[in-house]
Amino acid sequence: MDKFVVRGGNPLLGTIKVSGAKNSALPCMAAAILTEDEVILENIPQVRDIETERKLLASMGAEVELGYGRAQHRTRIKCGILSDPIAKYEIVKTMRASSLVLGPLIARTGMARVAMPGGCAIGGRPIDLHIKGLESMGATVTYDHGYLEARADRLKGAHIVFDKITVTGTEDLLMAAVLADGETVFENCAREPEVTDLAALLTAMGAKIEGAGTSTIKVQGVTRLHGARHRINPDRIEAGTFLIAGAITGGDLNVDACEPKHLGALISKLEECGVKLDVGKDSIRVRSGSGPLKAADISTQEYPGFPTDMQAQYMALATQTEGTSIVTENIFENRFMHVGELNRMGADITVQGRTATVRGKSPLQSAAVMCSDLRASASLVLAALVADGETILDRVYHLDRGYEHFEDKLRGVGAQIRRMGEVFGKK
Repeated sequence: MDKFVVRGGNPLLGTIKVSGAKNSALPCMAAAILTEDEVILENIPQVRDIETERKLLASMGAEVELGYGRAQHRTRIKCGILSDPIAKYEIVKTMRASSLVLGPLIARTGMARVAMPGGCAIGGRPIDLHIKGLESMGATVTYDHGYLEARADRLKGAHIVFDKITVTGTEDLLMAAVLADGETVFENCAREPEVTDLAALLTAMGAKIEGAGTSTIKVQGVTRLHGARHRINPDRIEAGTFLIAGAITGGDLNVDACEPKHLGALISKLEECGVKLDVGKDSIRVRSGSGPLKAADISTQEYPGFPTDMQAQYMALATQTEGTSIVTENIFENRFMHVGELNRMGADITVQGRTATVRGKSPLQSAAVMCSDLRASASLVLAALVADGETILDRVYHLDRGYEHFEDKLRGVGAQIRRMGEVFGKK
């Protein structure tokens, strides 16, 4: 029925384990297209987008095995013969990451036909930067009936300067360049950990890459890649979501199996709000400070700035701080759709253009609310955890795209949350 019922008021206590990063796993799965050999990926999250990617690769002729039992977070991919190099609309219509197969398909097969991507309705994620880069590398790209078709006998190295920082564009063209003829130099690249994770896999497969994680990446093309085994990074957005869950409920929560180095901007902002954090090597403990939470402004930026994927969750926290917080969204133009739903729960938020003004502290109340996208869903769950009464969240299938067993993890640390049809305390 795709609904959550959340009863607020419980502080979260205990340890919660972070899963692998969906936004690393998806490009790494696409990278398996680049070789005939077997690629094994570990720490793969069990989320809806991963299943969609499995179906996509399988529809092209790949062998894809998602692990079960003790190996449930391991995936084996073998793209021996790609008999149908098409990303069909009926498969990719719910997932933005479909564009990530464009580069590896044309690099491997000389042809790619990819449906324009779907996913969350949070604003434009133009694919024109992908197209411009592939054309610079010698590809011919046409658009027909909702599909992009790219062709090239063999891509050639090029000097590509991104007009704006793009994560998927950097990843897609990086995968194209590793099999191109000669050297490719990318400037104004995305520096996100997910890009670095993909580069680590490609290097393990035999690619020659320098500078991943910086704004300039150099790739020396090779004629062939081989198989590899790679472990996916922890999900920094899931970790950040749970840090805010601990903070907003006034709990004592240990967020385990994360990478604190990837969370610097969020950690600094939470400490500015008065949240007490104990940062370890691969875990962060979050607990209440000595006084009430304090308001603090955020402005979303490309990594290492404050992540746009944490903006909605931070806004839920801001409703519970003393004072006024200014939230500026610089990445996507339509990422305040959760504001109306938070206001239905008693928040005091006004939006003007790309800026939201959050006036706290607001006593939140239960309500029936609608989830509009992946991160908005998480923000509404966070608000419901401190709301008075029982909140019903509709369309939580958005959340299932990117969070593994979200309600089970929260329930394990004391949250009263269930899917519609369950009874509290039972499954």
